[in-house]
Amino acid sequence: MKLRVLGCSGGIGGNLRTTSFLLDHDVLIDAGTGVNELSLTELSVIDHIFITHSHLDHIACIPLLVDSVGFMRDRPLTIYATSETQEILQQHIFNWKIWPDFTQIPNAQNPYMRFQTIALGETVDLSGRRITAIPALHTVPAVGFHLESDSASLVFSGDTTNNDAVWEVVNRIENLRYLIIETAFSDNERELAIVSKHMCPSMLAEELLKFRGGAEVYITHLKPGEVELTMRQIEKSVHGCTPRMLLNNQEFEF
Repeated sequence: MKLRVLGCSGGIGGNLRTTSFLLDHDVLIDAGTGVNELSLTELSVIDHIFITHSHLDHIACIPLLVDSVGFMRDRPLTIYATSETQEILQQHIFNWKIWPDFTQIPNAQNPYMRFQTIALGETVDLSGRRITAIPALHTVPAVGFHLESDSASLVFSGDTTNNDAVWEVVNRIENLRYLIIETAFSDNERELAIVSKHMCPSMLAEELLKFRGGAEVYITHLKPGEVELTMRQIEKSVHGCTPRMLLNNQEFEF
């Protein structure tokens, strides 16, 4: 399995792109503005999109992707989401007011897009590529994802705050090679991080004390304008491992 970072920023501007990862050639993990990195041909062969939660920076490109390549495909694009996230997307995005309901286009029997509900703890097996929804704690219903091949694993936290439940899951993964975890704000904005259920460096340090593994740790979702400050604070706050900043077009094989 190969995971390519299409976008990992907490905002836009210049070369910044919001959260999206391409797994091999046919699976997206979230679909923020990073999806714009892909060509039309690359977009047309995406069969599966796994969504952590409904916030715009994680789903922005789904409507345009389906609209752009739906007619080029011979089967529906499958959107995997919890029932709560699916309901939000259907009610607020694919509602014929913000965007057409592509589960009904060109018709309900042969749509461009379909939803598949995934529950917390459930694993989807795509030809040996196992993707499991793991706990996240955010302002809307949310999950992270555990991606596993036959040889190794990667965990993506999604947007989350302090959450003991996720470490109970992560610490049981014996073959974990990479951990991608969010830290959206600097410690200067700790109160905002708490209210918005994101993390800042001091909160990240508290969380990583619960981590018993030896995986490489990468930081995602850094807010524009605070990247250098936040990473300096992480360096000072976190002990026992050395988190690195996630970068666009970085690739992980596992």
